Amino acid sequence: FMKNRQLKIAVAGMGYVGLSMGVLLSQRHEVVVVDIVREKVELLNRRKSPIQDDYIEEYLAKERLQLSATMDAKQAYSEADIVIVATPTNYDSNTQKFDTGAVEEVLTQVLKWNPDALIVIKSTVPVGFTEKTRAEFKIRKLLFSPEFLRESKALYDNLYPSRIIIGTDQNDEELVLAAHRFVGLLKDGALKTDIAASVMGYSEAEAVKLFANTYLAMRVAFFNELDTYAEIKGLDTKQIIEGVCLDPRIGTDYNNPSFGYGGYCLPKDTKQLLANYTDVPERLMRGIVESNAIRKEFIADRIVQILSSKDFDQEVSKSQAPIVGVYRLTMKSDSDNFRQSSIQGVMRRIRERSISVVIYEPTLSHEAVFCGYPLVHDFEQFQKMCRIILANRYDSCLDAVKEKVYTRDLFGRD
Repeated sequence: FMKNRQLKIAVAGMGYVGLSMGVLLSQRHEVVVVDIVREKVELLNRRKSPIQDDYIEEYLAKERLQLSATMDAKQAYSEADIVIVATPTNYDSNTQKFDTGAVEEVLTQVLKWNPDALIVIKSTVPVGFTEKTRAEFKIRKLLFSPEFLRESKALYDNLYPSRIIIGTDQNDEELVLAAHRFVGLLKDGALKTDIAASVMGYSEAEAVKLFANTYLAMRVAFFNELDTYAEIKGLDTKQIIEGVCLDPRIGTDYNNPSFGYGGYCLPKDTKQLLANYTDVPERLMRGIVESNAIRKEFIADRIVQILSSKDFDQEVSKSQAPIVGVYRLTMKSDSDNFRQSSIQGVMRRIRERSISVVIYEPTLSHEAVFCGYPLVHDFEQFQKMCRIILANRYDSCLDAVKEKVYTRDLFGRD
């Protein structure tokens, strides 16, 4: 397979991973994306992106892609040479592992309808999952390919990938060859020419994904704890970070303080990796997860301190209700995704301290409440009614009420 011919590829799941992968590969091959949400399928078939991603929207509008969407999984998988599994694997706090049910459902369907297809898992899974599942399901033609994508920049990160990692059975020559050919497929769709690629064992590839994200979470946690120290001691956080990051071994990536790491990947991947350490000595992995919770507690405590301070009472009328406003739920300034965003943890902790919280989130313009919190859709009204406004990431639209804004965004970037 994959020898100098156009392929038929089915992609299960229309999130950041599945949609960006579908767009990338449909430049040269016939791709159909499968999803259970009718609205998303209809949008994609009208060449509209169901997620916020500038590159995807641009490619859908301009490029002549061989791309379609369907809810008919049987037809899509039956006709495919390759099935890419990009379904969600949320972390289940009760079992302390990813919920891989959606991945296993796709594997079952493909085996039933098209057992000759090559299956590539792109969903993030626990270390050992692919090898174990391959044996249980008796699937030979199975690869694991972790994704390294940023929200709202998913297609860009496929067009200009930092690296390509493929997990395979290293004792199966044909499957090793298939892994290298899949690397070639991804490179063919990319715009970057010099792309590092590595073919390794299944579990090693799974571990690469979890350790990479946990390292990024560690960076976030480190600079957040630096910021916590500086704020308590009355020091200038920005000056300290700029001085520390002049060391080229440290650099300036992931050094902008926030209310904590969040989003779809880092919270669940760090917890899953920690769960994989059950029988392995560790201290750092647990510290990363706990540090993120402590950071949210600190932010909530700071808001209470500010609201009760004498200086704050002099600036704001005491008759005004102590309402805390949340400006945007999203983790990143150019994203529409607020799954597991850190500010939600801060909101919950503030409400537990008997302080009212309201939200301004323009992507929820048709809703009245979000998880029990009132939504305010008029931005001017929102600014007036709040005594303090929380902004995980600052926006110039807040300049008029800058004295009300509490943010740890020191560098104006994610």
